[in-house]
Amino acid sequence: MILSLSARLAACGVLMLLAGPGHAAEGPAVAGIPMEFFLFAFTLLGVALFHNQTFYVALTGLATISLYKIAVTGFKTGAGVAGFAGHLGHEWVTLANLFCLLMGFAILARHFEKSHVPVILPRFLPSDWRGAFALLAMVWVISSFLDNIAAALIGGAMAHQLFRAKVHIGYLAAIVAASNAGGAFSVVGDTTTTMMWIAGVRPGQVFEAILASAVALAISGYVAAKQQHAYSPILKHAHAHTHVDWGRIFIVVLILVFAMTTNIVVNSHFTDISDSFPFIGVAVWAAILVTMPVRRHDWEVIGESIKGTLFLLFLVTSASMMPVEKLPAASWQTAFGLGFVSAVFDNIPLTALAIRQDGYDWGFLAFAVGFGGSMLWFGSSAGVALSNMYPEAKSVGNWLRHGWHVALAYVVAYFVMLAFIGWHPEPLNKGDGAVPAAVQTAPQH
Repeated sequence: MILSLSARLAACGVLMLLAGPGHAAEGPAVAGIPMEFFLFAFTLLGVALFHNQTFYVALTGLATISLYKIAVTGFKTGAGVAGFAGHLGHEWVTLANLFCLLMGFAILARHFEKSHVPVILPRFLPSDWRGAFALLAMVWVISSFLDNIAAALIGGAMAHQLFRAKVHIGYLAAIVAASNAGGAFSVVGDTTTTMMWIAGVRPGQVFEAILASAVALAISGYVAAKQQHAYSPILKHAHAHTHVDWGRIFIVVLILVFAMTTNIVVNSHFTDISDSFPFIGVAVWAAILVTMPVRRHDWEVIGESIKGTLFLLFLVTSASMMPVEKLPAASWQTAFGLGFVSAVFDNIPLTALAIRQDGYDWGFLAFAVGFGGSMLWFGSSAGVALSNMYPEAKSVGNWLRHGWHVALAYVVAYFVMLAFIGWHPEPLNKGDGAVPAAVQTAPQH
């Protein structure tokens, strides 16, 4: 970064003083839809179409939206450049937390991979189709405490060994689905749920998605396991001389404990300052620093991850500038639809929009935007990462034809959750706990 954090904050402060009070103006609209949403949609479409240039597409989209807002509509923090600086000054804590968490979790994922746990796990798999299903269940569990991208790659690597490199496309879709389903009920399992957590959603609010997540795993996993067993049966390796590196497991656990404890303490006892400093991100890096004597951290992973992390931050920043008051009201129908939208457009900015709009049942939203992206290979970062390992999966037609069970699992699991838990929207940072009048509800259970 060109400027230090303190310098950027000081600059933001000066510009905000120069700007004075101001409000966003009404810009041009097409069929009642503000122009910002079209610019944002074009950015997401570019991300979906140009997979090898996503960083530059997201950067271009951010620059275009920023210039449009500066020149035409302004921001809630003011007009022009001063309003833009004020907006960044308001968003910097969320962005800094997200940056620190994503980079820290990249180091965490590398430690888990080197702990030898992924190599040892196949020892315990059955030899028939149940072994293929058990591998998906392992990916599901791993993703609940590890980044879902790392979980998908671990699952893909294990499948490559267990099935002699002959992995059915339907099974690849199920690996992605299992990783996204596992991350959907944990605030540390997916970037989308981590964003909700940073915004003030309690872990328990997201955890309710475990019902839909388990149902989706059962449906998609069963069909995919049968597909894989018929295509190429499991071939187990003993790995008798491989042992778990408990030092690396200790590092993984400590990073997660630091992150979760800090967030709980800050949001429970220091809510008045929670928006003024990236406490969670700093806690993660404090855990990384104190564990340096235990094992060497793979610092090179930072260079490998920073471009992808910045790409996500560009999309989140773009989403933060959308006039969310123009979106359809939060409801179970809206959340259900977002699941299908996330199969085409990246779920990170969709989640950012939903958080800014507020008024969702966060467990439903977490499952919808998390698992919904599994319906196409480019609908989630986990799918893109696994498809780079298995290029034959980069076919929308084959993914839909062989991975049809993912869409079926999404629909069935969502309505099972709606029937047994019910839609209970909980607004963020409202103080009085009241549900906005615009929020629609389903019958309560």
